[in-house]
Amino acid sequence: MAKIKATAAQGTALFDEAFLKKIEYLYIVSKKVFAGKLRAERKTRKTASGIEFADHRNYAPGDDFRYLDWKVYGRTEKLLLRLFEEEEDLYIYFLLDTSASMLLGSPRKLDYAKKVSAALAYIGLSNMDRVSVVPFNEKVTGRLAPSRGKGQIFKLFSFLSDLREGETTRMVEAFKTFAAQNQRRGVAVVVSDFYDPRGYEEALNLLRYQRFETYVIHIFDEAELTPRLRGDIELVDCESGERRSVTVTPRLLERYRRAHSEFCDELEDFCLKRRILYFRTPIQTPFEELILRVFRAGGFLK
Repeated sequence: MAKIKATAAQGTALFDEAFLKKIEYLYIVSKKVFAGKLRAERKTRKTASGIEFADHRNYAPGDDFRYLDWKVYGRTEKLLLRLFEEEEDLYIYFLLDTSASMLLGSPRKLDYAKKVSAALAYIGLSNMDRVSVVPFNEKVTGRLAPSRGKGQIFKLFSFLSDLREGETTRMVEAFKTFAAQNQRRGVAVVVSDFYDPRGYEEALNLLRYQRFETYVIHIFDEAELTPRLRGDIELVDCESGERRSVTVTPRLLERYRRAHSEFCDELEDFCLKRRILYFRTPIQTPFEELILRVFRAGGFLK
């Protein structure tokens, strides 16, 4: 098996030689440990000469006579069409949040999200699935066209490295545009901190209703849970610019921590009830640990 190699032109601060070695290792793990599970084979029933017979359906005017089952007609005098299962390329879309809140953290949440997306994308490319990246904030801000094959990984690195950050988050508007622009349905992997003041419910439901197989990777910074703030301060929303003067006390911080925990739990519960595979991870966790969690859960590819 050929290994990927970085050149000076292809390498970036995020996607260096060490990163390449890690994602190649993850690919080997996916091949050995989850053999037969990670190769995403989506099949569709078509009236064509596919590999495997699937079913019959009644003939309708305009159908191709070549696929009529004449043996059945001889026994029953009913015109039935033979249906076959054909393998169909799996399309994997990474919906990557590039709003201002993703710039927080050390490392930045956005950089962590890029690494997670790149690692999962590499598995998909290696499995000959078609992989696309769609960055969004208040709208869809670009698109890496679907591509396949391990050799496309450096094109993906370049696209991720060149992403520019936006300000506010408007998931519903962005996802409506995404669904309209991508008629080929497939897997939609949403990588975000989900700090949208309008909520996430309508946006995730939109993907489901549009028949995208949806996965959620929820990223946060542990520092968000324990902010080192005390006394009279002015808080500024990094996306909207809204300002608010508050007096930070231990009691207020405890209320904030409970509210943040409830927000995360509600998102997880929302996903579980709708059979959306959900992963929550702090940016302090090595990205490869998250990828292995995804594998163990049977998510992303199966």
